[in-house]
Amino acid sequence: MTPDELLEIAETERESQKRFTHRVNVCLAAGCVSCQSQAVKDALDSDIARRGWGDHCQAKGVGCMGLCSEGPLVSTGVLTGNDRLYKRVAAADAAEILDSIDGAPVSRLRCPTDVPFFQRQKKIVLENSGVIDPERIEDYIAAEGYQALIQALTEMTPREVVEQVMASGLRGRGGAGYPTGLKWSTVAKSFGVQKFVICNADEGDPGAFMDRSVLESDPHRVLEGMLIAAYAVGSSDGYIYVRAEYPLAIKRLRAAIRQAERAGLLGANICGTRFSFKIDLRLGAGAFVCGEETALIASVEGKRGTPRARPPYPAMEGLQGQPTLINNVETFANIAPIIRKGGEWYAQVGTEKSKGTKVFALAGRVQNTGLVEVPMGITLREMVFEIGGGIPDGRKFKAVQTGGPSGGCLPEEVLDQPVDYESLARLGSIMGSGGMIVIDESSCMVDVAKYFMDFCMTESCGKCTPCRVGTYQMHRILSSITEMTATPQDLAMLEEFCDLLKHTSLCGLGQSAPNPVVSTLKSFAAEYKSHIEDHTCPAGVCGKQPGGART
Repeated sequence: MTPDELLEIAETERESQKRFTHRVNVCLAAGCVSCQSQAVKDALDSDIARRGWGDHCQAKGVGCMGLCSEGPLVSTGVLTGNDRLYKRVAAADAAEILDSIDGAPVSRLRCPTDVPFFQRQKKIVLENSGVIDPERIEDYIAAEGYQALIQALTEMTPREVVEQVMASGLRGRGGAGYPTGLKWSTVAKSFGVQKFVICNADEGDPGAFMDRSVLESDPHRVLEGMLIAAYAVGSSDGYIYVRAEYPLAIKRLRAAIRQAERAGLLGANICGTRFSFKIDLRLGAGAFVCGEETALIASVEGKRGTPRARPPYPAMEGLQGQPTLINNVETFANIAPIIRKGGEWYAQVGTEKSKGTKVFALAGRVQNTGLVEVPMGITLREMVFEIGGGIPDGRKFKAVQTGGPSGGCLPEEVLDQPVDYESLARLGSIMGSGGMIVIDESSCMVDVAKYFMDFCMTESCGKCTPCRVGTYQMHRILSSITEMTATPQDLAMLEEFCDLLKHTSLCGLGQSAPNPVVSTLKSFAAEYKSHIEDHTCPAGVCGKQPGGART
């Protein structure tokens, strides 16, 4: 495909869409699909056909609209400027929604959009989510899709692409926050027979669904980011490592790859240039440790997914011993707008050291749960009480857990701290891939720490002794605390294990496994003391039954 042909497709698609005076968007991401949104879409299609409106009204399946707790979500008025969002829509509501297109809204289904949940967001990664049809490449191209790739291939050298990514200040969104441009530069300078680009879509954090939603809602954006990265570092082969538990994301990725190949945007001599690149999918079995780069590489190679010591780092010796660039889904999804608008444009968003936006999966005991994209530097309080809408059922806030099982539990007194890499690290937590779980007064923080330690213990690959044995022993001690049988000596040993795992484990799973324990010991020491000395659980959660039975 030439640049002119890409432009022609975009113009043809835009002209085709002009014939519709009304459009009804239906969320067909996994959350809403699980609530029967496909039946809603089918009912709308059927009613539009029955009315003979097919020439001017379209029911369109789109990606995630964000407010997952209120699905199925449907929006109307997107072509007339009279936007309306409806929540918890059923197939039986289709006729009423179509009746209201030119009149008063359906008040019982109306979801207000002039609220902080929507107004406080700044969408870069998610700019197409809930807008385009993720299963049509033409829809993506009409939304400036693949323009950044054309620009990079025809107007920029690989070095200039890397320089723009470096100027953007983008840091890896997989959790570590390593400067993306620096990683690309390292791979570009490394020597090897072949170079590889891998997209890490092995999203394993409890409560996290950011990468899944991006893949379901805008798969071509991830492909475009990988293509630009491959051009920048000199790679001709790429892999997307995605967990098999994401069937809808896999289906749409496979469709997107086929469409891009047919359009000449993947494969040999892309856009008439000498650049060639192909992408294959690799399905993971759901091992959390395979989110670690070296374990992921081992799994892609068909081996057991266990990490290895670094250095050498994958940027120099990765897949098949060759230089390998690994970024996660959200990192690649940022690349196209950075190339289109420039690194300086992106660097204007966020904080001095944490540039751009971050996508969070907001979950737990909060009114508004779902997918949000906000500028770096927003405070935890704004996330929980403005965007999240506060704690339901009149209960009090207790903590917010960031970074998944590798993160920490942060108490109310730090809610005014900004959300960025440095601030969260100072507080004893991490950004992680973007999970954010709100905890209220009905939860016991010792029980919460035990839950995350159980996860880390189960997911440990067992290769190194500190993680294999340490997580088991920490879980055993936490269980005895929740069963009211622990002693002060057990607590001292728990603290020793935290230090041991942090400094001697082989990979990030073991090194960060103590974080939930360390953070709760620091901020909720009184709860540990109450369990051990008073044999009571302040939250009324733990008991003397095996495993700390919930009441």
